[in-house]
Amino acid sequence: MRRSLYEKFSHCQFCLNKNLKQVIDLGIQPAANAFLSKKQLKKKEPFFPLKVNFCSKCGQLQLTHIVSPDYLFRDYVYASSTSPVFIAHFENYAQSVYKKAKLSADSLVVDIGSNDGILLKPFKRLGVKILGVDPATKIARQATKSGIPTIPEYFNQPLANKIIKKWGHADVITANNVFAHVPFIDELILAVRNLLKPEGLLIIEVPYLVVFLQKNLFDTIYHEHVSYLSIRPLITLFKRFNMTVFDAQETESHGGSIRVFVKKNESKRKIKSTVEKFIQREKSLGLGELQTYKKFAKKIDQNKKDLKKLLKQLKSKGKKIVGYGAPAKGNTLLNYFNIGTQTIDYIVDDSSYKQGLFTPGMHIPVVSPKEISRTNPDFIFILAWNFAKPIMKKLDQFKKNGGKFIIPVPFPKII
Repeated sequence: MRRSLYEKFSHCQFCLNKNLKQVIDLGIQPAANAFLSKKQLKKKEPFFPLKVNFCSKCGQLQLTHIVSPDYLFRDYVYASSTSPVFIAHFENYAQSVYKKAKLSADSLVVDIGSNDGILLKPFKRLGVKILGVDPATKIARQATKSGIPTIPEYFNQPLANKIIKKWGHADVITANNVFAHVPFIDELILAVRNLLKPEGLLIIEVPYLVVFLQKNLFDTIYHEHVSYLSIRPLITLFKRFNMTVFDAQETESHGGSIRVFVKKNESKRKIKSTVEKFIQREKSLGLGELQTYKKFAKKIDQNKKDLKKLLKQLKSKGKKIVGYGAPAKGNTLLNYFNIGTQTIDYIVDDSSYKQGLFTPGMHIPVVSPKEISRTNPDFIFILAWNFAKPIMKKLDQFKKNGGKFIIPVPFPKII
């Protein structure tokens, strides 16, 4: 392990409290999206601690260590638009925001962590001015080529100033699955505050901690996901910057997310009753209590025992098992459960970016979906469980031929 690639958090990123308690330990793991070429398999692979701390003061859940954002994001291979489910989700998202924020041809929407422009494309079609910001240089370049202007940088104060000079202030700033990824959040919020118009909106969408606990989504813990979020800690965080959470809603993205609407304190927008409903629900579910997370850690270990037992039984009967989907979450599960090529022959993925590479840590080859009909496996282990329904629908022929599916969370089951 190269020490300079990661560092330990000394305090809660949201309320600055230094008294944190470790609640989950998934050992040491490689970065979940650091897929390897055949050549790279010969080199030493960096591994980092993957553990989670709880802040008893504001209820925030965050990793104990952060890995260098440059290492994680500069050569990022995940492209959102490979998923039809996400494309539809962001189409609806853009339309609802367009109405809610009363946007027009003069409005500017800036998307932080814009990836391949999946949200900005529908905004562009609606006729508003758009701008993406994403540090993944290759994906940012391709987005710009495809007509979605994207700045290949981290979003911070100097960049916000540049945007203001060239494009003006923003009516809407969106940040989807970004707030969970940013280790030093203060700089980001200061830059957002600077770029927003007085009545402008910041809209963030992140996986919801309530769903994470209820559905046992431990595999969504990986180094890119620095924070695991709920409404109460977010309110505490924004208060430090004279900003207010004024509305929130649940969405189905990533198995269950929250979309949070934030305004500057000077904005005339009223705080909706939805915010209080979220607060009460989180309190009643014990999100601010240490015990909740200790119980959750036990659930993870039970899942590990059950899944390994199931796979062992199938392998002892000579069954051929392959994986479907090579998402980051799948790599957390494979590495913590120690499931490698002795159990899974290969993993298919729809993204051409990942085909021909090997999964981090376990080094399982990632191939094209065509391999399924060529090799006729008995079981398909769905690692991209949040897309289980469309995957199973697509593999209808496999099912008709007697093939079965394994879904690992919230508990292992065969379909």
